[in-house]
Amino acid sequence: MNFSIAWQKINAMGRDFMALLPNLILGVVVFIVFLFIASGVRSLVQKVTASRQHSQSLTLLLSRLAYVFMLIVGILVTFTVMIPSFTPTTLISALGVGGVAIGFAFKDIFQNFLAGILLLLTEPFRIDDQIKYKDFEGTVETIQTRATTIKTYDGRRVVIPNAELFINSVTVNTAYEKRRLQYDVGIGYGDDIAKARQLMLEAMREVEGVLQDPAPEALVVDLADSTVNLRARWWINPPRRSDYMESMDGVLEAIKNKLVLNGIDLPFPTQQILLHDQTEETDGDRSAQREGWPAGKGDVPRPARVVEQEILAKSAAEKSVAEEKPA
Repeated sequence: MNFSIAWQKINAMGRDFMALLPNLILGVVVFIVFLFIASGVRSLVQKVTASRQHSQSLTLLLSRLAYVFMLIVGILVTFTVMIPSFTPTTLISALGVGGVAIGFAFKDIFQNFLAGILLLLTEPFRIDDQIKYKDFEGTVETIQTRATTIKTYDGRRVVIPNAELFINSVTVNTAYEKRRLQYDVGIGYGDDIAKARQLMLEAMREVEGVLQDPAPEALVVDLADSTVNLRARWWINPPRRSDYMESMDGVLEAIKNKLVLNGIDLPFPTQQILLHDQTEETDGDRSAQREGWPAGKGDVPRPARVVEQEILAKSAAEKSVAEEKPA
């Protein structure tokens, strides 16, 4: 076999490699330098954002973005040093239509990524806040670039895409230091509303954790079928779920005990049914009928039994007179 041609190619490749070796070594050195620069920029971003009291997730996101950006710049510079004919414009041209296709393919990912950045920048809620989104409610664990995770009150994890949280309504239960709670209590129609109101206010003030400013309230909100409904309203601090449940338990127990102890009725739903049993002589005449209908004008109709007794008495009298007549 003739190895001369193969040997010539190997020699050419070796010469090309030796000619390129300085550029490769310089490129590796440049890349290592950019690694240190990227680490320094990441540390600097972390210090700057931490000093301005940004959230932990925002600090982590900005530092990662700065680190990745510096690495990309370092890779481009490294390729330019290693391959002098390479330019960033060449890379962009190579991507071309492929970049557009990738953009459409990863549209949802990019949308969630941008939404995550905006959530971290605007901070409608933070880590450890308690939020409610649709049927999900719990404590925010992490805010990542793709999704936000919350831990529900019953110990489950829910992962919600950032785009949904950004474009839809989210209730932040811990956005403010105070939170108002309320509950409707029904008393009997025969009870004194002012007395019941005073007793409810006293009961709320006696419960530990109920704020005195703003003061508790008891307002009449409904005249229901079986009850007069008074709405108890009070404020708590802090507004977390555990405090909410503890305060609700204490206030409702105190109100119930206070009202019952002072003779205030707490009636359950009742219904009165009127059965019309044809007990009046005007049965069927709705202008005079009373049971279930307006009494109308004029005298009150007599009971049917009285009318029946009169008819029987009249019939007996007529019979008696007939019997006394001579044949």
